[in-house]
Amino acid sequence: ETPWCSPIKVKHGYANCRTPQGEYYKNVLGTRCDIRCQKGYELHGPHQLICQSSKRWSGKVLCKQKRCPTLSMPTNGGFKCLDGAYFGSRCEYYCSPGYQLKGDRIVTCMDNKAWSGRPASCVDTEPPRIQCPSVKEKTAEPNKLTARVFWDTPEGRDTADGILTDVILKGLPPGSHFPEGDHKIQYTVYDRAENKGTCKFLVKVRVRRCVKLNAPDNGYIKCSGDGNNYGATCEFSCIGGYELQGSPARVCQYNLGWSGVEPTCAPMNINVNVRTAAALLDQFYEKRRLLIISTPTAANFFYRMQLGMLQPAQCGLDLRHVTVVELVGVFPAQIGRIGVKLLPPSLALQLRLLLRIPHYNFNIVVMDKHGMDKERYPFPATPAELFALIDKFPLRKDEMKLQAEIGQSCP
Repeated sequence: ETPWCSPIKVKHGYANCRTPQGEYYKNVLGTRCDIRCQKGYELHGPHQLICQSSKRWSGKVLCKQKRCPTLSMPTNGGFKCLDGAYFGSRCEYYCSPGYQLKGDRIVTCMDNKAWSGRPASCVDTEPPRIQCPSVKEKTAEPNKLTARVFWDTPEGRDTADGILTDVILKGLPPGSHFPEGDHKIQYTVYDRAENKGTCKFLVKVRVRRCVKLNAPDNGYIKCSGDGNNYGATCEFSCIGGYELQGSPARVCQYNLGWSGVEPTCAPMNINVNVRTAAALLDQFYEKRRLLIISTPTAANFFYRMQLGMLQPAQCGLDLRHVTVVELVGVFPAQIGRIGVKLLPPSLALQLRLLLRIPHYNFNIVVMDKHGMDKERYPFPATPAELFALIDKFPLRKDEMKLQAEIGQSCP
């Protein structure tokens, strides 16, 4: 009797058997069976089994489920799988907040023990966020053409790992003095993936301004700052022979109006009908310098020589705000003269007494704008000598600067 082997059962596989005699039963002695596994399974053991005389098959076989290699965890992300890493298993990749998936989101374990698709990675493509302040508006303080503007440096936020590598400011930093106008400020932040985020805002600096003032006719104007900005002061003065009426200085106020009243330069009117020499001199205080020429007679040689020298120098005298006062004669026949105006004899006498000018010889007294007796000459003085003296007075230095600015000079 032919020995029989027990029928082959392959879990997740099948046997394809041939008997030597072609009997119907496929497990007699000498039967050869080729073993195959189902899709997704692989054979562990020989490919062919033979039924032996010992009624046993020539080996053991097993169909084991195919496995793909373990997936590697993407940096800044992970994956979830159904059925682990076996054939047909599906795994889905995900990324941490702020990161985007690159590659295939879903991969499947295939029959060749490899995963379908490209392995995924998580990349940071989202720019960092930065929020700038809104427009900063500031008005310059009085006397200033700039304003100091402060703001808090905006903090950038990275959506991924929270690490910012660089913050770059375009424009002046907070706390700077900004000139008048609109200034663009821009902040740029970078994250580790070199994505950048930017924000912009404006710093607006306004300077309050009054209308521009002009110099009065026959006068000058000198202003501080920009000439018409809030807090600027404009000072007015007149050319020689004219006196200022109105405000000598005006200030541009917050309401954009000028303080004081508009000044004018009127020809200087000297009142010779005053009671005392002091009252006469007071009229020149802070306005004019005096050149007092005293002579015992109109025929005096020094006196005639002095007038002859001064005549062609009239422009230089006006430029230096000098008024010439002549005191001629001896009591009781004395008289005084300022330009074409005659001084009463009593006033001429008082002037000589007040200034201690000798009656019987030629004399010159130079007085500054504060009524100070600056120099005396017992003989004629040349215009060059007189001008050199006056040009050293402190007040005169400012006048010279002003006159140079507006181009006023003598031919």
